[in-house]
Amino acid sequence: MAEGLVIRPERDADHPVIAEVVRAAFVAHPDEVASFVERIRASEQFIPELALVAEDSSGVIAHVMLSWVGVEGGSRTRILNLTPMAVRPDRQRVGVGARLIRDALGRAEEAGEPAVMVEGIPAYYPRFGFEQASALGFISPHPKIPDDAFMVKRLPGYSPDLAGRIVYPAAFDALGYSRPV
Repeated sequence: MAEGLVIRPERDADHPVIAEVVRAAFVAHPDEVASFVERIRASEQFIPELALVAEDSSGVIAHVMLSWVGVEGGSRTRILNLTPMAVRPDRQRVGVGARLIRDALGRAEEAGEPAVMVEGIPAYYPRFGFEQASALGFISPHPKIPDDAFMVKRLPGYSPDLAGRIVYPAAFDALGYSRPV
């Protein structure tokens, strides 16, 4: 179970452990995703209060970031994006990731943000209210992203005029998903 968890903003001292958690959770591309986290932190898109960790008595066991991505053609020029979300493998499938995502979404809502984008597992994220972004008029930032994995969570301030083309910042180059030429 996910009992005894503390969810809080990351601290500089957490960065090495966060990198370990990310590498362990993303075994197919550990260095790329860890580099991506570092690049987001070093960018203007980084929002320190929305980079969160979950810790238990053993220390930091999970991490999630909400950061800015661009929007072209919508009523706003930027919107929140949830990525990456990593849970230490020995703590997966017990609700840690779900607690962390719900907390992050709650903080986004408290901040008055209208929506959160995610590129994620279609069978996982809908339980948090994410739905297919293209059905709401959002255009994927890259053709490699499957349409069913490109999702948005509408928050209370959502308006249909937010929709537009999502533009990933340069930090996404680490994942091969910056804007295609």
